[in-house]
Amino acid sequence: MEMMEKDAVLLKLAERLKAHGSWCGETHIQKSTYLLQEMLHVPLGFEFILYKHGPFSFELKDEIAEMRADTLLTWQEQPAPYGDSLIVAPLGTQMLESLKSDISPYDAQIEFVAEIINNRGVKDLEKLATAFYVRNTCGEIPPEEQVKKLCQFKPHITSDDARLAVQEIDRIISNTKAMG
Repeated sequence: MEMMEKDAVLLKLAERLKAHGSWCGETHIQKSTYLLQEMLHVPLGFEFILYKHGPFSFELKDEIAEMRADTLLTWQEQPAPYGDSLIVAPLGTQMLESLKSDISPYDAQIEFVAEIINNRGVKDLEKLATAFYVRNTCGEIPPEEQVKKLCQFKPHITSDDARLAVQEIDRIISNTKAMG
């Protein structure tokens, strides 16, 4: 996928996240892009590692900064103590319009992820994305092993919360199979 198309997918994702009530901070973009790329196989090509708050891409962080510098995305101030939100800037809207047909094959996947992320907070996103990371990198291991791995990776996440995240990821994956 060309860089302009990747940017258009990210812009569309930010737009749909906001439409579904997401805060749309950088963490939301990181986790939703991870799910879009790794779970739904949208070929964005970002390298993700397990980092402080779950799967994270330094390349994506840099790309978001470049998109802000190019005035495709902008920060929307939020009242204290909350962090700012990312929104699509007017130039980003123009870019989206011009590349609409190029990225339309990914519309269903973008919408699916935006619905999953909706108004979740960053702590919930960390659990969910890390549960998928475990599932994606450890292969077919039993759910209780996934819970243990998640807790090993993220000791601050309780076993009960990890179990709920693993169960939710299983439900989400089942729903992706219905997408075809």
